Amino acid sequence: MSSSFPAPARRRIPRIASSDLWVYWEGSPHHDVSRVRDLSPAGLFVETRFRVAAGAKLRMHFLVQEGQIRLDAQVRHTRQGQGHGLKIQSVAPKDIPQFDALLARMRASSPTQALG
Repeated sequence: MSSSFPAPARRRIPRIASSDLWVYWEGSPHHDVSRVRDLSPAGLFVETRFRVAAGAKLRMHFLVQEGQIRLDAQVRHTRQGQGHGLKIQSVAPKDIPQFDALLARMRASSPTQALG
C-alpha cells in the first residue's frame, strides 16, 4: 500500500504503510478509534474526522496481536478532513517489547516496506 502523501524531507526514520492497524486515542476534548495509515518508531499518521491543534498531546492505545501498547504522541501537523501526523514522545516502558514486535511484523508484511 502506498501513501498519497510524500514523506517530509526531514524524516530520518521511514514509516511503514499500514492497511489494517487501528488505535484508540484520547486528547482533550476528543477521543476516537482511528485507522493508522503508517507507523515508525518515531511517528505515525492517524485518520480521523476530529480536528486537533498542532502541538496537542494525545494518548494512544493499541491492542494488537503482540499485546497492549500505550504511547504518548504530539500532533505535528493536521490534514483537514484526513487526519494527523504525530510524533511519538514516549512508549510505556513495559510496552516497548510489544511495540518493537509490532514494527517487525509490519516490516515483514509490507511489500514496499517504507514510505520514505
